[in-house]
Amino acid sequence: MSMSSYKRATLDEEDLVDSTSDDIYPSSPMQVGFLRGRGPACWADRTQRERRLLFLVCLLSLALFISLITSGVFYKQAHPGYCLTDQCITVASAVMGALDRSVDPCHDFYNFACGGWVKNNPLPEGKSRWGPFSNLWEHNMLVMKQLLENTTVKGLSKAEEKAQRYYEACMNEAKIEELGAKPLQELINQIGGWALNESWDKDNFQEVLRTVSAGLRTSPFFTVFVSTDSKNSNSNVIQVDQSSLGLPSRDYYLNKTANEKYLTAYLNFLVELGVLLGGSEETSRRMMEEIVDFETTLANITVPQEERRDEELIYHKMEAKDLSTLAPAVDWMPFLNEVFAPVQLNESEPVVVYAREYLQKVSDLITKTNKSLLNNYMMMKVVRKMVSILDQRFQDAEQRFLEVMYGTKKSCTPRWKLCVSDTDSALGFALGALFVKATFAEDSKATAEDMVAEIKLAFEDGLKYVSWMDSETKRAAKEKADAIYNMVGYPEFIMNTTQLDKVFNDFMVVSELYFQNVMQYYNFSARVTADQLRKAPNRNQWSMTPPTVNAYYNPTKNEMVLPAGILQAPFYSRSWPKALNFGGIGVVMGHELTHAFDDQGREYDKDGNLRPWWKNSSVEAFKKQTQCMVEQYGNYSINQEPVNGRHTLGENIADNGGLKAAYKAYVNWIKKNGEEATLPALGMTNHQLFFVGFAQVWCSVRTPESSHEGVITDPHSPSRYRVIGSISNSNDFSKHFNCKANTPMNPKHKCELW
Repeated sequence: MSMSSYKRATLDEEDLVDSTSDDIYPSSPMQVGFLRGRGPACWADRTQRERRLLFLVCLLSLALFISLITSGVFYKQAHPGYCLTDQCITVASAVMGALDRSVDPCHDFYNFACGGWVKNNPLPEGKSRWGPFSNLWEHNMLVMKQLLENTTVKGLSKAEEKAQRYYEACMNEAKIEELGAKPLQELINQIGGWALNESWDKDNFQEVLRTVSAGLRTSPFFTVFVSTDSKNSNSNVIQVDQSSLGLPSRDYYLNKTANEKYLTAYLNFLVELGVLLGGSEETSRRMMEEIVDFETTLANITVPQEERRDEELIYHKMEAKDLSTLAPAVDWMPFLNEVFAPVQLNESEPVVVYAREYLQKVSDLITKTNKSLLNNYMMMKVVRKMVSILDQRFQDAEQRFLEVMYGTKKSCTPRWKLCVSDTDSALGFALGALFVKATFAEDSKATAEDMVAEIKLAFEDGLKYVSWMDSETKRAAKEKADAIYNMVGYPEFIMNTTQLDKVFNDFMVVSELYFQNVMQYYNFSARVTADQLRKAPNRNQWSMTPPTVNAYYNPTKNEMVLPAGILQAPFYSRSWPKALNFGGIGVVMGHELTHAFDDQGREYDKDGNLRPWWKNSSVEAFKKQTQCMVEQYGNYSINQEPVNGRHTLGENIADNGGLKAAYKAYVNWIKKNGEEATLPALGMTNHQLFFVGFAQVWCSVRTPESSHEGVITDPHSPSRYRVIGSISNSNDFSKHFNCKANTPMNPKHKCELW
């Protein structure tokens, strides 16, 4: 159910005060007689004593009237009654429908808050996971579809028209089917071919590596990009890191027994792609088996994510010429000059390497591996990237693989969903301009900014009570929190037609040729990246498009970003009780703010520079406090698989800190504004509603395969533990739900950080 169309309605509680005062203070005949007196002509007939008595009665009546009004106001504040607007009744019904009242909230708060929702929300066909985030994204996609298809509207910018053309070309299935595999086959031939159709004796490794890494944006052995220099946040720098693999994580390759079905499905998928591109079944299978074996070797030298969390340890700055000593298998200067063309680089160009040992090992691996296999692997990376933009045979092959990989039931996902999503990826800020103008109320931005300010104040106030941190570091932490820059809704440039068109000026889009448009996008993206190299980081450059249902914190800019896409129900609605808004979008805001002080974000100062700004005693105390969370979450498991408490530490810190800051901000709001009306029929206080609202954002269903992938790859804990992990550390929760000591949601030993 979409709740984004709720309207604010005036709250009428007058009958509550009237009925109460009538019951307590019945009108007396004397008052009625006085109020209905015969008028001024009678006043002269009164004796002096009567006049005094009447005057006294008048004063007493006035005092009583004032007293009634005053007590009514205070009664309203202390007992505000029920909110009975249409919106409150509807949201109360939704909250109630998601609950499972048979579960004791002190025993299992996730099932109490979400049991009804899980029962009423079987996984939609073709989905591996489903929850409020997915539901809202589906709603946003439908809005974007209508905007992209409405080509009759006048006055669009050139960039917005490009978004519509890009979508239109993606939707032109007849043309895509007519071309079949041809566009990709031609691309492979242009790059130099591969051993699928012919024997390989070319010695062109360096040329192919440059081509696939530059214009095609694939990263076969390592990834190279431009981003803010962590130790000099006023400048951008070339960065080099280990690359991703064909499967979501190295674990899939290394634990072969547990992941046999995934590896088999992956191999069969690659074989099918080889056949679709003109190879025989036999040749394709032999070649793809070699590729998967090679990728397994790559997986072995890839460093696990949980070992890469301390950025001080993995940051290595050097000059471009030093890369040749570190990884001599690559001709680095010609490579970097092609990837970052037209910028001309020299050997003294600064480069930050985040995977020094890995680069050494991958260089050795390249040196001792057959050149034909290296070429086949690089081509396979290109093919994998292009699968989703080819004809239906390729789509079906990928779908069969994903069904095994994520446990989805076979489905026929409408073409428009793929095209909306791809248009958002390529021209998301042009499409975002359309989306914002159509859906985003400007007062939502102001409200969100006010809420962020309230949550920031609550977080800063909480610093006073952090017993493990020294006072000097606390002062610096408060300064950092003060300095966090909030980006709400959308970047300003998208509302300026001239600026928006300038951004996409260099991106050519044609109406019919989808494959060609995607190639143009990769080239355009490469040029945009290169262009950033000689410029200071741009604060108005977002990593998420406005329709996105998500949020993020960027440590090098010390900023949090809340796109328009998430500033809707079930995270926020102007017509809801504040308890739900603070429990929803408020916790999201608190979560992003706390990322500035998680195990990675805390290493960056208020200006976004990676440097030691904490006293050593507080660093050691922080590590001791966080070890509690590592162990707490490491004891949770999903389908007999333990959660990785180290890998999920940053997100768990943010979840706990976000909940605490948002609740404190809500309490502060009540102090300023008085208690708000409660929702009918729930039998809950608004303090309880806050926690229920928080939990219901995370109600979700997921296939076992998708849960397996999440446990291995996701830095966030599974939804269930995002709720009960934070709740069981909250004294405020236990107080408002009257949880006895040592119940599952109120353990004696709690992890406390912020």
